[in-house]
This record gives sequence, structure tokens and C-alpha cells, in this order.
Amino acid sequence: MGVYSREILRALAGLHPGQRFLWYYRPHRVWRALQERLPENCSRRILWDAWVPSGCLFHGLNQRMPKRVPRRSVVTFHDLFVLTGDYSTPEFRRRFAAQAREAALRADLIICVSQFTAGQVRDLLHVDPSRLRVVWHGVHPVRELGTVARDPVVLHVGALQKRKNINRLVDAFEQMSSDWTLVLAGAYGYGAEEILSHIRQSRARNRIRLLGYVDDQRLQKLYQTAGMLVFPSLDEGFGIPVLEAMAHGLPVITSNGSALREVGEGAALLVDPENTDEIAGAMRRLAEDEGLRRDLVRKGLSRAAAHSWVEAASQTWRVYEQLWN
Repeated sequence: MGVYSREILRALAGLHPGQRFLWYYRPHRVWRALQERLPENCSRRILWDAWVPSGCLFHGLNQRMPKRVPRRSVVTFHDLFVLTGDYSTPEFRRRFAAQAREAALRADLIICVSQFTAGQVRDLLHVDPSRLRVVWHGVHPVRELGTVARDPVVLHVGALQKRKNINRLVDAFEQMSSDWTLVLAGAYGYGAEEILSHIRQSRARNRIRLLGYVDDQRLQKLYQTAGMLVFPSLDEGFGIPVLEAMAHGLPVITSNGSALREVGEGAALLVDPENTDEIAGAMRRLAEDEGLRRDLVRKGLSRAAAHSWVEAASQTWRVYEQLWN
């Protein structure tokens, strides 16, 4: 959600320099926001529940809405795993689910980041499909891929949390040859202690690197030098690392369920995320088959090129226009 919010706001501001954008922050997020420089046609405001935000249209970027909004409103839904699995604390699920139901009820139009998420909003929150609009996440095009030699590295980008299926990834990685390394880039999330314990007990533990949170510069380097991205998540509303890896010419293995099938089908190897042997087999196949790697790189680059953040912002603006016209 953080990546989406930053990228969609800046792309909108760049596409419409004659418009004025107010970026609203809840009080506890203002200090961090002040560290970033704004586009010239944007300004910051604090979001107080007692006040109606200024502007002719309000866009809630993280599937929640303030208590009071202008006459026209849009909300973006990223996923609804809080309603379908125990991938977070019970308190978080209760709070997040209540916010999502309220936002779905009150917004004029709902942007969903995939067809999969749109189906969940329709079925789980009972929203009429006429109010739903699908706008994929985007990615920045990589101008120069270069000829950097790729290392024998299986890369995973994302928080160490139960939903990301890290334990099965570790078990599958144990079947890779000893010259390969598993690199896990991401902060610790729900269920991280269990994952760390599982890694400590793995027979491949000496070939597993835990990087924690990485900044954008280091993440780009990882995408540029790894041998493959393996992203076998159990539940995703989109899966930005899949598209980011493709944009960097990195072949991808991902899940055949949730929104990952939609994002990856035809440009990645799809696996059953609950079948460790299938994940391992896809990893070995990709490591050994240079022709397959080249084919996936070509298809992945084409997929990423069709889904820039500028395109996502253009589609988002067209959603706004439906409420103005």
C-alpha cells in the first residue's frame, strides 16, 4: 500500500500539472511525510475525522475512508485476506475488516488492483459490480538492463510473514544444488518467529541470507543480479514484486492462485503454493534450462512494459472523470 500510494500520487501530479492535489495524512504519519519533497502542484494536510477534507473528490488509497468526505469519493481495495485467512492478529483482522466494510459501503466507486480483488469485494462485501473498476498496480520501466552477470541466487521480496509461505519456500530450496543461495529481503511480519525458527532448523540454513528491510537502491541491485524470483505467496491482491522482477529481466516463479495467477500467467512459471515438491521442481527446472529463462525474461519484460505507474495513474484519473461527468 505504501508503494502504491507514493507512486500513484506522484504519477497523477505529473500527468496533471494544472490540477491541485491535497495529500492528506493521519496525524501519526505527518512527521515521516515531511521528510519527502512534494511535487509543485501538491500540498500536505492533516486528516482530522471531525473535518471534511477540502477538494472536489476524495480518494482513499488504502481501503478505508475518514468519517466525513466531500460529495464524490473513490477508494482503492488491495486485498481482503483479513476476511479469508488467519494471516494477522485477530484484533487487526477485526479492525481492518470493519474499515473495509465501511469504505465499500460509502465510496461512490471502488478501484480494485486486480480482477481477483474485484471478485472478493463483490462476493465478500456484497458490492454491486457496477461500482467496481480494475486498475492494476504499475512498475517503473528499467531503461538500461545492462549485461550484469546473474548470481545463483533465489530471491524472495516481501515481509517474513505467514501469508508469504516462506517455510515451504525454505523446504523447497533445500532441494537446490549447493551453489545456490536463498536471499529473503523484507521486514519481519506476522508469524516471523516461526519462520526464523524454521530457517534455523533447515539443513540449508548456511545458504540462506536474511536481509531485513532493504531500501529502493539495494532492492534494484538484488533484482539486477539474482538468478530468479520465487514468490509462492498463499494470498495476494496483486503481488508487486512479481511485476518489479519482470521489469528487471528476472525470471519469476509464483503461485497459481489468488491474484498471482492473473499477474503471472503467460509470463512466469506458476506452481501450487501448497506443494513443496512442485515449487522445488520449478526452481530446479529454471536453474537448469537457459532457454526457459530467456523465454520468461522476454515475456516478463513485455508484461511489465504494459503496466507502468503512469498507465495506472491514467486509468485512475479516468475513474475520477466518471464522477465529474
